[in-house]
Amino acid sequence: MAQTWIKLVSGNEAAPLNETGSDSAATDTLVAACLAAATAGDNDALFDLGVAFSTGSHGAPCDLIEAHKWFNLAAVAGHEEAALCRAEVSEDMTAREIAEAQRRAREWLRSAKPDTRAA
Repeated sequence: MAQTWIKLVSGNEAAPLNETGSDSAATDTLVAACLAAATAGDNDALFDLGVAFSTGSHGAPCDLIEAHKWFNLAAVAGHEEAALCRAEVSEDMTAREIAEAQRRAREWLRSAKPDTRAA
């Protein structure tokens, strides 16, 4: 279930990879599609970004700070599995890394919300 949405966006389970083990164009497209869906309120996309960054799958680098950020955002939006994954990822992180992940999550929330003051 965790990577169902990613498979749907990528169009297949195993996208072709280049000699370095990733297809940067496909990865950029996949991450962009996940980000667009996440911005539109798709909690599964938030979760799937966490999965991609926590496992280094689908060409995304393994980055626990980014993984925690996306799992945190999905958990706050009500995704139960994301809360469990966030806890698991945080076991391998320092307090400073967790603080950075939380800062990035808050920053993303601020940037994802439309500016109502301009209206």
